[in-house]
Amino acid sequence: MTQFDDIRPYYDSEVRPTLERLLADPELTDAVTNLKFPRLTSWFGWLLKPLVKRKLKEQLNGVNTVLAFQQVVEKYMTAMIANATTAVTISGLDKLNPQQAYLFISNHRDIAMDPAFVSWSLFNNNCNTVRNAIGDNLLTKPYVSDLMRLNKSFIVNRSAKAPREKFKAAKHLSTYIHHSIVNEKSSIWIAQREGRAKDGCDKTNSAVLGMITLNKPKTEEYGDYIKALHIVPVSISYEFDPCDAAKARELYQQRTEGSYQKEEHEDVKSIAMGIAGQKGHVHVAFGDVLVGPYEGADELVADIDRHIIDKYVLHSSNCFAYEMLYGKVPVVNYTDQQIPYNPEPLAQQKAEFVARIETLPSEQRDIALGIYANPIVAKLAAKAAAV
Repeated sequence: MTQFDDIRPYYDSEVRPTLERLLADPELTDAVTNLKFPRLTSWFGWLLKPLVKRKLKEQLNGVNTVLAFQQVVEKYMTAMIANATTAVTISGLDKLNPQQAYLFISNHRDIAMDPAFVSWSLFNNNCNTVRNAIGDNLLTKPYVSDLMRLNKSFIVNRSAKAPREKFKAAKHLSTYIHHSIVNEKSSIWIAQREGRAKDGCDKTNSAVLGMITLNKPKTEEYGDYIKALHIVPVSISYEFDPCDAAKARELYQQRTEGSYQKEEHEDVKSIAMGIAGQKGHVHVAFGDVLVGPYEGADELVADIDRHIIDKYVLHSSNCFAYEMLYGKVPVVNYTDQQIPYNPEPLAQQKAEFVARIETLPSEQRDIALGIYANPIVAKLAAKAAAV
């Protein structure tokens, strides 16, 4: 046993035994079959599942290291990008050192796709992939836990309830993040907040930064500890959110009934929806390394928020939603090429977006529009504050 065995990703020596366990698990075969053949499984599952299992065995034959497993995952990722996106663009990587380990702190829109797109961007630009944080609340099925830890995920203990247990788990996680970056030279990805920004408002939770610095020795300055982590804000934007209807429904229930009760394994369904659903244009913007100086968490929170809002690449869908919600055309630049938004040439795209929103219950449509429009609201507010 080592210090971090309970939360760390799997080592190379654990890859083959874990894969054998996964290949013997019928739930994995069922999940992959449903993901690849969503319309055919209910009718021809009895025929498709043995074929899927055989294909999985072929693809994973000879895979004995984490890198080899990620090379298989990359093929699935590339196929997903071909089928479920119109484009994936990246900015800011040219400013980073491929040999340096970083703490990537990103906005959070999709459970699995956010860290996946970050790792895919790094992998395809000759950089090491990240170890990414995942809450134990998402690991409700054993095969999901195994897959995530094979793919360099480490576990965030969110099931602890007592204050002493929660503090101990947070300190353990803080120590692991520092150890990974400083000692093992392995980059880390974490979200700027616990849970997705379902309303489209990307705000850093100071508790996340508080956790990160729990490991800081009392004798070390706050700014020095932060500088050693090489924090890089990352802003991920999706033209379309495959989970927008589900998010709007959840937000509506919270506002009208005061709470929302998740179904069993609902997060696993959201992961599958986020992977398979159409996302349109996806942009991954890597910010600059934060150097401070910082005297406390409030300054760091403000800097991360500023970078994520500034680097967020808007899409036409954001502008359509803002126009529909507020009755006016937003005066912003909406692509990474900084082309001003002009609605006239985009009439067909707008009609398709309007049709998408109109499939939702009428009382939930403004909430869905807010999911897309709020990044513009944030950019306009940041611009006004800077004046």
